[in-house]
Amino acid sequence: MDVTFEFDWGAAFASIPYLLQGVPYTLLISFGGLAIGFVIGIIFGLLRISPTVWLRAPAIAYIEIFRGTPVLVQVLFIFYGLPQLLGGPIEALTAGIAAIAVNSGAYISEVVRGGVQSIERGQREAGVSLGLSRFQTFRYIIWPQGFRRMIPALGNQAIISIKDTSLFAVIGVGELVRQGQIYIATTFNALEVYLMVALLYLAITLTLSLCLRMLERKGLVGQ
Repeated sequence: MDVTFEFDWGAAFASIPYLLQGVPYTLLISFGGLAIGFVIGIIFGLLRISPTVWLRAPAIAYIEIFRGTPVLVQVLFIFYGLPQLLGGPIEALTAGIAAIAVNSGAYISEVVRGGVQSIERGQREAGVSLGLSRFQTFRYIIWPQGFRRMIPALGNQAIISIKDTSLFAVIGVGELVRQGQIYIATTFNALEVYLMVALLYLAITLTLSLCLRMLERKGLVGQ
């Protein structure tokens, strides 16, 4: 039996206005979760390099647990599992932001650890010789230099987290993939719609990549 198929560009472009409704949710979950994850990453990244065992051990446990389990499992646990412990439901959008926060936070912790430890020991010694306290040395000498070196890795994590939001369609968040699924259910144009979904994700991630490259050219990141 001969099967013929013709790609319908009209149907593909017709889906764009509907898919664009999911872009704000994708960006909100991504950057909202990343903002919280950055704070978590700073805290646990610094605890990770603490000389005190009882501070370092919980940080290591958190990092290993959330880096070693899939973000899909994490969001399902937050959305379906935590309500049983808390005694009340959690909104899908909240669960998505929380999942990105704890997942990205674990990876950002390692970025922070690497960035801080990449600063030469002589920089610390120079701060002390100038009469600065350990905190002042960290704040004014170590952190500014370390943060510049972290930016490329933080950008990569942002791109990963944006793509991870596509998994949250399973809990009903109205992001890009979920909007695509709903539209496909009424039009049955799966190939065309999913192609547009992929192109929209690509547009978002390429825009972020270009911004990072501009920062690199201006010498605002890296060494």
